[in-house]
Amino acid sequence: MTAEATLPSTSVSPTPRQVWTRTRGIALALVILLAGAVAVALIRSDAQRGSLDPRSAEAQGSRAVAELLAERGVTTRVVTTLDEARAAADPDTTLLVAVPDLLTDRQQSGLRNTTAASGGRTVLVAAGSSSVEQLAPGVTADPAISLRSTLAPDCAFPAAQRAGTADTGGLRYTTTHLDADQCYTSERLATLIRVPETSGGDTVVLGAPDILYNDRLDEQGNASLALQLLGSRPHLVWYLPSLSDASAAEQGEERTLIDLLPSGWLWGTLQLFVAAVLAALWRARRLGPLVPEKLPVAIRASETVEGRARLYRTANARDRAAAALRSTTRTRLAPLVGVPVAQAHAPEALLPALSAHLHGDSRSLHSLLFGTPPGDDAALIALADQLDALEREVRRP
Repeated sequence: MTAEATLPSTSVSPTPRQVWTRTRGIALALVILLAGAVAVALIRSDAQRGSLDPRSAEAQGSRAVAELLAERGVTTRVVTTLDEARAAADPDTTLLVAVPDLLTDRQQSGLRNTTAASGGRTVLVAAGSSSVEQLAPGVTADPAISLRSTLAPDCAFPAAQRAGTADTGGLRYTTTHLDADQCYTSERLATLIRVPETSGGDTVVLGAPDILYNDRLDEQGNASLALQLLGSRPHLVWYLPSLSDASAAEQGEERTLIDLLPSGWLWGTLQLFVAAVLAALWRARRLGPLVPEKLPVAIRASETVEGRARLYRTANARDRAAAALRSTTRTRLAPLVGVPVAQAHAPEALLPALSAHLHGDSRSLHSLLFGTPPGDDAALIALADQLDALEREVRRP
């Protein structure tokens, strides 16, 4: 038994080369999938980097409008935390919030308390329903966006009148403020609203960021509208909300690793999981019951035995392999000891005849021919050897 267990390879133990041959397709697919995921992540990160950033010269950056404002004596300062944004708010400052929807409810509430009393101007860029009601009370975002990008002013707001048509089409808003300016309407809903504040300042809600992009600034009246909205005060504070801002965490709340992951990664993981499930269902499909058919060529018995052995090994089906070996041995031994083949698998018929023929112990024969499945591959090999030895002994004249 020990000699059999120390053999480097048997007919049912694949070599490292065979393992690599079988798995290289799966490994290549995983490498391609990983490379594709990395490429998509890099492309998306490049596309998002610098969006609405006054320091970025990318197509969707806002460096051009910052330089035009600088020529008119307006200073631009970029902040990424709520504390910096609140500290900078004053009557001589325009505070632009680039992505209001990234702010938590607590951040929105704190920012609103500051801007309402600051006396300056607050510009909210593409604020959705989750943020506009907090940062501009009385203004509500409509679920449907504008189907047109370029719109006419259609209001008495001087800045909009001077700019003329502009690319403001995006989110649409309604307001309960009777003294608010509602401009650039689409289907009777405004894409730009200016709400006066009691402190002397105002809040401007802009439905789309297009007028601030580098590649759209020279189109329509975009540059004029952007300069008038952002240049009414000598200082401009450009607030880019950041995930690293400590104020984003609620008091007493412990943020987990899942909370820190961007939503895109979670959606990507879900998509990969769905794809894996669909692939598993595709590979495991059954087109109907198994139908036996004659093989077109003759196959050597040794090849059939080796192929079945490999299947048993792959499935770790030692119990089925042992049952097949024992059943075949009993079928061959029964005629040799005078037992009908129909009773070959009945211990009460086969074992007494074998014991009388061999003058042996029927208990050891019962364990050999009708025993429990082997616990490992070495025990299975030993069982095969013992069955072969038993058959040779019975056939011995």
